[in-house]
Amino acid sequence: TCDTGDQQTTAAVHLKEAAATIVERLKDVAACEGEDAVFECRLSRETAQDAQWFLGDVPLQSNEMNEIRAQGTRHSLILRKVTLEDCGSITFKVGQHSSAA
Repeated sequence: TCDTGDQQTTAAVHLKEAAATIVERLKDVAACEGEDAVFECRLSRETAQDAQWFLGDVPLQSNEMNEIRAQGTRHSLILRKVTLEDCGSITFKVGQHSSAA
């Protein structure tokens, strides 16, 4: 706001959240049946954008078999006690960016 006493004008500032990018990509993981498989990636910044993990085309959620964590810019997925059915592509997506292993 600019106020000269007898006149006043006001303007507003509008910001958009900058899109986070993936700066540390997923790496392939080899595990023996019954072990945990851990996947991690790091973003350029903390973000309010929704991040999502996939096994093949299936979106994953945290439950007794999958643990999904977000700590600052680091995102991780732990597949508990993997079986042969867990073999396949793991993908992490945030905004329009993705990484797969």
